[in-house]
Amino acid sequence: MQAIDTSPGFDPVEERIAAPRLLALGFQHVLVMYAGAIAVPLIVGRALQLSPQDVAFLISADLFVCGIVTIIQSFGATQWFGIKLPVMMGVTFAAVGPMVAIASANPGQEGARMMFGAIMAAGLISIFFAPLVSRLLRFFPSVVTGTVILVIGVSLMPVGINWIFGLPVGPTAPKLVDPAAQAWLDGAIAAGGVPEGVKLMPTLANPEYASLPRILIGITVLAAILLIARYAKGFVANIAVLLGIVIGGLLAATLGMMHFDGIAEAAWFAPIKPLHFGMPIFDPVMILTMLLVMFVTMIESTGMFLALSDICGRRMTPKALSAGLRVDGLGTAIGGLFNTFPYTSFSQNVGLVGVTGVRSRFVCVAGGAIMIVLGLIPKMGALVESLPTTVLGGAGLVMFGMVAATGIRILSTVDFKGNKHNLFIVAVSLGLGMVPMIAPDFNQWLPHSLHTLIHSGILLAALAAVGLNWFFNGAPHASDEEIAAAAHAAEAH
Repeated sequence: MQAIDTSPGFDPVEERIAAPRLLALGFQHVLVMYAGAIAVPLIVGRALQLSPQDVAFLISADLFVCGIVTIIQSFGATQWFGIKLPVMMGVTFAAVGPMVAIASANPGQEGARMMFGAIMAAGLISIFFAPLVSRLLRFFPSVVTGTVILVIGVSLMPVGINWIFGLPVGPTAPKLVDPAAQAWLDGAIAAGGVPEGVKLMPTLANPEYASLPRILIGITVLAAILLIARYAKGFVANIAVLLGIVIGGLLAATLGMMHFDGIAEAAWFAPIKPLHFGMPIFDPVMILTMLLVMFVTMIESTGMFLALSDICGRRMTPKALSAGLRVDGLGTAIGGLFNTFPYTSFSQNVGLVGVTGVRSRFVCVAGGAIMIVLGLIPKMGALVESLPTTVLGGAGLVMFGMVAATGIRILSTVDFKGNKHNLFIVAVSLGLGMVPMIAPDFNQWLPHSLHTLIHSGILLAALAAVGLNWFFNGAPHASDEEIAAAAHAAEAH
C-alpha cells in the first residue's frame, strides 16, 4: 500500500504520477476488471447466436467503449458529465438477464438491432432523469435491492452450468437427432410421402454433452479460482477469476479443444464502427425493460460513488453525483451506438483504490486509454472468443454465484424478526422471479408484445419487490446512511 501524502493543500485525487508508473497502475486496474468486461459480450453474443467473428467484434467494441466511458467519468467532460474520481466503467451484470431474454426471443442480427436500440434509447433517457435518482432511492431499501440481486444471480446460474456441460441447443446439446432416422425422413419428404416442415425429436445421447474433458476443464477452472482466492494475496487474489480462465484456456488448448483459425485471420488493428449490425430498432417494451435496468444500475452507482468519495476524502455533492450518474446514461447510449451494453462503475476497481491507496483519477484515465487500445486490436477479441464455453463455465459459477451471494448478504441486514412483512416481500418476489426459468412457456396465451417484458424473471421480481415493499412498508425518505448502504449492492458485478 502506498504511503499517502497528507501535507496541507495536497489532493490525492488530482495527483500527477510519472508516466511509467501511471501506465503500470492503469494496467493493474484493467487486469482487475478484464474478466468482467469480456464476460458479458460472450454471454450475450452467444445468446444472440451470432457468428464467432461477430462475438469477437462485440468483445472488441466493449473494451473500446469501456475505455471511452472510463475517461469521461474519471477525467470529466464539461461540468455536466464525469464525477472526476478514480472510476473504471464496465458493463453491469444487472443487464445480463434482460438482454439474454431479449436475445433468446429474438436471435440473430435483427435481435441485436432491437437490443442495441433499446440500450441506446434507455441511455439517452437516463441522462435526463439521473438527478432524480437519489429522490427515488426510498423505493429501493435493502429488502428490495437484496431480493433483486439474489434473483439476478439465481437466474444467471443456469448459464454457467450449461457452459460447463453443454449448451441446450447446437453441437453440445444433450440429445441429437438419429442420422439414420433423419435420412429416412429426408427421403420420405422428397418422395412426397411426408409434408415438408416435419422434424424429428432428438433421441440419441450426444457424446459431446457432459463429456469428461468438459467436466475436467470446468472443475480445473473452478478449483484454480478458489485456490488463488484462498492462498494468493493482494493483486493476484483480485484477478483470481481471470487467472482461472487463463489456466482453463491452457488446459483446453492442451486437449485440442481450442481452435486458433479465427485468431490468425483477425487483423492486428481495426476501428470500431458504430451500428455494426445495421440501424437500431426501437421497441417500446424493450426500452422500458432497459430503463428499469438503468434505474437499478444508477442506484448501485450512487452507493459506489458515496463509498469512493469516502475513500478519497472528498465530500459528495448533489452536483457531482448527478454528473457521475449522467455518465451511466451517456455511456449506455454510446454503448448502444457502438453495439455494446449498459455501463456502470466496477466495484472491484473501487476496492483496488482502497487496497493500493492510490487515489489519483489519472490512473483510471490511463486505464481507460489502455482499454481503448485493446479494443482496437481484433486479435484480442478473437483470442477470447476462441475459448470453449466450458472454460467460462467454472468462472461463471463463481461470478454468477457471487451475485446471488451478494443479494443474500444484503438481505442479512434486513429486519425479518421485527417486520414479518419483509418475509412476504422476499418470498413472493423470489417466486415470481423463478417463473420464467421454471415454466418458460407460461406466457404462451398472453399478447406477444408483452413477452419480452414478462419473460425476464429479474424484472418480475423487481416490480413485485418494489410494489410489495410500498404496500407493506410505505416509502419513507432515505437517510444518507441508507443511501451509502447501496454501495454494497454494487459488489454484484
